[in-house]
Amino acid sequence: MRRATLSVLAVLCAVMAATAAETPSLVAIQNARIVTVSGATLEKGTVVIAGGLIREVGESVTPPAGAWVIDGAGLTVYPGLIDAFSAWGQPAPPAGGRPAAQPQPRPQGQEQPAAPQRSWGPEDRPGTTSWVKAADQLDPADRRIDAARSAGFTTAVTFPSGSLIAGHGAVINLGGESAGEMVVHPLAGLRMELNARGVGGFPNSLMGVIAYFRQLWLDAAHYQQAKEMYDKKPAGLARPAYDRALEGILEANRVVLPAVTRVELERMAALAAELRKPAILRGAHDAYRATAALKEAGLSVIVNVKWPAKPRDLDPQVEESYRTLELRDKAPTTPAALAAAGIPFAFTSEGLDAPRDLIAAVKKSIDLGFKREDAIHALTLGAARIYGVDNRLGSIEPGKIANLTVIKGELFDSMARVQMVFVDGKKYDPAPEPPPARRGEETR
Repeated sequence: MRRATLSVLAVLCAVMAATAAETPSLVAIQNARIVTVSGATLEKGTVVIAGGLIREVGESVTPPAGAWVIDGAGLTVYPGLIDAFSAWGQPAPPAGGRPAAQPQPRPQGQEQPAAPQRSWGPEDRPGTTSWVKAADQLDPADRRIDAARSAGFTTAVTFPSGSLIAGHGAVINLGGESAGEMVVHPLAGLRMELNARGVGGFPNSLMGVIAYFRQLWLDAAHYQQAKEMYDKKPAGLARPAYDRALEGILEANRVVLPAVTRVELERMAALAAELRKPAILRGAHDAYRATAALKEAGLSVIVNVKWPAKPRDLDPQVEESYRTLELRDKAPTTPAALAAAGIPFAFTSEGLDAPRDLIAAVKKSIDLGFKREDAIHALTLGAARIYGVDNRLGSIEPGKIANLTVIKGELFDSMARVQMVFVDGKKYDPAPEPPPARRGEETR
């Protein structure tokens, strides 16, 4: 027991030492292979970081006087990897599922009852927390952030959860001591879900959820019109009642909708057209069969790389359907199909055991014909473009945020290892893996 405890303490001390060291404001990585993504790959170049930003990059760049110079021989420098849909830094959803209907105001003099347990219609705003912002509830101490950095991720788009309309996601950098230091963009998109479990009453079906979304958008349009009329000429007009749910809808610059199968992808593409908001479809295992519809709709896609797999406890006597077997076989070809069709896409590690598993999952697609350069683009500049932050993230260019992932070898190679990452110009070393427990120690 004492040996195991000391091992854990040693690992914790090593982690603290690796992440607590101050990084000079002027850093140069020289003699490295630099994958700029937005331009040519430099086989032997130098990138200079100053004040948290990229100052210079090129093959003939000389490290400035006073810079901390890192020898990049044998290293490849990439733009910091981006997970395009996560819950890193966010609190767990409330126990018991999604919130039910929101309590409505009561006339003065009447007692305010507890939140209703059942929704009777759209006016209750069931399962809606559109006013919640991931940026406002970000926890820099979330252990998942360290694990993500150690896997090479410097940025994530993180979303609240727990509702049909859960709230606004935020683009965050995975470094810094406070939430304010981490937020790159506080309004990445409005997360919407289709599962009505836990709402109670209306809506209790897929049809009901979609009808509710349509009604909510109609209500928001009417609410906005009423506010504009009142602001223009308030005299003689009743003041519109403030509605935080509708305020959250109006604040959305894009929506993020779940869609895995071809039917779901086409259904959500149609819904996005009705909502008249830029939309991102999340999941997309079946997108290899829906590229034409996605291209026509002009949608972006976040591919979940937790590929369908045969359940471990499946009864060997059960005969699986052809469609199930086909999806299991073809889902990893989706990234190549999206790239060939020119559809913007990125990746999420949602549902995987660890962030590093995303790289292995994308490697499976590469083995099936997906180009490495397209994979790197989707993990960097492609993800940044989808969320409108490509002017500051996603490539190695002067003036952009100094988010870099430095690999010993090359990304997707079996022997590749994350050597270090830079987040806002600050260097982080990957956390060491804990030593294997001796037989029986883990149960003591």
